[in-house]
Amino acid sequence: MTILITERLTLSPMQASDLPDLIALWADPAFATAIFPAPLSSEDVWFRLLRDIGHWEALGFGNWAIRETATGDYVGSVGVLDYHRILEPALDAPELGWGVAPRFQGKGMAFEALSAALAWCDETLNASRTVCMISPANAASHALAKRAGYTAYAETTYKDAPVVLLERRAA
Repeated sequence: MTILITERLTLSPMQASDLPDLIALWADPAFATAIFPAPLSSEDVWFRLLRDIGHWEALGFGNWAIRETATGDYVGSVGVLDYHRILEPALDAPELGWGVAPRFQGKGMAFEALSAALAWCDETLNASRTVCMISPANAASHALAKRAGYTAYAETTYKDAPVVLLERRAA
């Protein structure tokens, strides 16, 4: 499994020892409600973590835990995903996803981590295109996606919620 190192961050494949940090992050309404209607229970976080670990095992890629290299503090996650989402139009390329704890937002860390994941995706998966899915109301993620080179190509719904689908061609 791949570990990515940037100027300030270490990205490591999700593992069971990340659970306490994930529970704290997903319990924070300022973070969770940008993605879900409400914070997640520890049980839901555990199932998400198992999915992330299994993703790496089955596909050789998945979510990385983002940690500040200097301190070891948990920043958030970024990943290359294939969740077989049921939506129209279908996601027909590797999906990128990310989330950074509120205390680390606005410091360029999400862009730094996303850039590392995209470079890995371009080089290792040799993907000509990647996609992402963002709620229309999530302005911060839309700004980050635009900065990373994503452009909108469809508006649809996922699990009864509106979403915007975006794409990025490989560098």
